[in-house]
Amino acid sequence: MTDLNLFSRLAARVTDPTRVAIETKAGAAVTYGDLIAATARLANVLVARGVKPGDRVAVQVEKSVEALVLYLATVRAGAVYLPLNTAYTLAELDYFITDAEPKLVVCDPAKRDGLAAIAAKVGGSVETLDANGKGSLMDAAATASAEFATVPRAGNDLAAILYTSGTTGRSKGAMLSHDNLVSNALTLIDVWRFTADDVLIHALPIYHTHGLFVASNVILFSGAKMIFLPKFDPAEILGLMGRATALMGVPTFYVRLLQQPGLTREATAKMRLFVSGSAPLLADTHREWSAKTGHAILERYGMTETNMNTSNPYVGDRVPGAVGLALPGVTVRIADPETGAILPPETIGMIEVKGPNVFQGYWRMPEKTAAEFRPDGFFITGDLGKIDAHGYVHIVGRGKDLIITGGFNVYPKEIESEIDGLPGVFESAVIGVPHADFGEGVTAVVVRTPGATIDEKAILAALSDRLAKFKQPKHIAFVDDLPRNTMGKVQKNVLRETYKDLYAVAKAG
Repeated sequence: MTDLNLFSRLAARVTDPTRVAIETKAGAAVTYGDLIAATARLANVLVARGVKPGDRVAVQVEKSVEALVLYLATVRAGAVYLPLNTAYTLAELDYFITDAEPKLVVCDPAKRDGLAAIAAKVGGSVETLDANGKGSLMDAAATASAEFATVPRAGNDLAAILYTSGTTGRSKGAMLSHDNLVSNALTLIDVWRFTADDVLIHALPIYHTHGLFVASNVILFSGAKMIFLPKFDPAEILGLMGRATALMGVPTFYVRLLQQPGLTREATAKMRLFVSGSAPLLADTHREWSAKTGHAILERYGMTETNMNTSNPYVGDRVPGAVGLALPGVTVRIADPETGAILPPETIGMIEVKGPNVFQGYWRMPEKTAAEFRPDGFFITGDLGKIDAHGYVHIVGRGKDLIITGGFNVYPKEIESEIDGLPGVFESAVIGVPHADFGEGVTAVVVRTPGATIDEKAILAALSDRLAKFKQPKHIAFVDDLPRNTMGKVQKNVLRETYKDLYAVAKAG
């Protein structure tokens, strides 16, 4: 068969192996040749650990160059990369690992014992990798061969599984193919005009679509360079702008950068592109950035299941509050959520997408997959929006109660279940409320059982080791009753309206 492995297609684009692909915070330089050799060593380790084509490799590690190499090595070996948020607790990881049944789990040494017990339930083994790129995995790679025959893959073979969130039940594993990832990277390179001369400030996490597939794949496939930072530090990023050309971030990045006194037109003069995604960018942030820097932030719209769907144009109007036009090869339409009938421009309905970027379905959930696709192949995103007369897509809300906070998907049901199980809680409702830093702040509205005195501090303490920090409520309000409609369903729209200004003080401060 024709080899359409993502790694094979990436390697074929490397014309000068001495070019620097990655520069670390410490100043180390990793060339494209170094990268290819390092992926070979790790791919050999994976095979030695019994990883076969199609097997899953689950990874929960801090951001490092070695972690990025592990993604490429997994794909090169024909296996399926499964990144997991570093904030997930062992209780949460138990679900992902028993669902995905990875052959190998790679984790921080501090979590090894807890994860080994979970991995053993599905016949998996564990290797370690710490924030400094050290651990049992790299110890094994040090003596492995720098030669490896990339495993041929078909375009629709799986390259990755990323767990996403819904409003009910547990997380779903979105299955992404080699073609899904490569097609989207090549499209974005073209639309955003990336070349080998670009230098990206990479401060995003790499367990998430934005940092792993958008930022990393776009840079590597364009032969460019990335300055690879372990985390977001606004002062550090501002200092790097003099020798970079692009930044990809979430709205929080831009809100925090606007608070830096050194953010001026002069400081950003060498930059050509600022991209924002993963959560809605406030129109005020867009306008304030333009006024201070002379640059219009380019907002785009993507999902775990689809990679990127739309983008504001590189040349042309970047409309505040809009996520732009459908990407080349991608079709976006608005449909009636109930009937599926296609709606005319300026009419709000369900956003549906189709294209080579759209995933292969949900891992081991054929019924859920079938329910999320129209008969003509369009994926039902769950986002409500409209397409204006100029073709720009505007997202106005979500058909599901999904919360996006700091670029991460959170579904209320999981948090509600944890809160409702606490003594003294009668019921709860979890909503997303506008937040200047995070896009939406996770907010819980709680009804106590009669006579109970449980308070916010007690609930947060109980949740601290049960839920990742980004899922924990930023505020807990107590009420006598939750608003309900005539069918008894909690009216979250009423709650969102009630608490819409809750974090306005935080914005003002």
